[in-house]
Amino acid sequence: MRQVDDAIRLAYGPGMDLLLPLSLRSYGAGGASHQHTHVQLVLPVLGRLDIEVGGSGGRLDVARGAFIAPDTAHAQSAEGENRFLVLDCEVADLGDDVVERLRRQTFVPISAATRRLIEFIDLACHDRSVPAAVAQHGLPLLLASLVPAAPQPRRLDALRRHVEARPGEDWSVASMAAEVGLSASRLHVLFRAETGQTPQAWLAGLRLQAVQDALRHSDRPIAQLALDAGYADQSALTRALRMATGETPAAFRKRHRQ
Repeated sequence: MRQVDDAIRLAYGPGMDLLLPLSLRSYGAGGASHQHTHVQLVLPVLGRLDIEVGGSGGRLDVARGAFIAPDTAHAQSAEGENRFLVLDCEVADLGDDVVERLRRQTFVPISAATRRLIEFIDLACHDRSVPAAVAQHGLPLLLASLVPAAPQPRRLDALRRHVEARPGEDWSVASMAAEVGLSASRLHVLFRAETGQTPQAWLAGLRLQAVQDALRHSDRPIAQLALDAGYADQSALTRALRMATGETPAAFRKRHRQ
């Protein structure tokens, strides 16, 4: 049975009361290899700890913690004064996605913000027990700083992929908005938020990039490249490329073929 210095009840979502043991621990020299069925996070407060997790060795200090997955052999050894904040919980307490992301790295970088949270929790402790109120408020912040939320697909990703595959089509703001069921004004707002550009500016950059790639890697006539990328004619392409690079398409191609 695992030993813990403190256990807290934490409301970690609607209708869920989770038992997440949080403790402060010190380690000695020459710890034997062992494993357990629960998840463990070891976060530095003071001193250093040499640890091997699943065959990967490393040193924990103020800038580095460790994640130990269930049933993973590990051993640790420390000399001198040391103190570590340790979280013991089940996979279900953190969620499969969080555990999988932590499992991929084993050694967890400690940011300045995470460091301040660890120090706050340490200062609030007495006799190595973590007060329930401190754990209840600090632990969610600690986990969030260690495991940022997985990036969510952006709303315009599918539209951008569609346009990128067909840059030469007659795309207007209205036609792009229709692809995703938005008004033109709403499309402008989302494009600004996700790319920092207007739809027209993004499309112009996409078309120019397509032509530049073709000039580097193909011998197709410049006039055809212009039409394929959505330019009205070769002159329109020449004006756009000259404005962006100071070169004509022919000069650009020659320079990149040398």
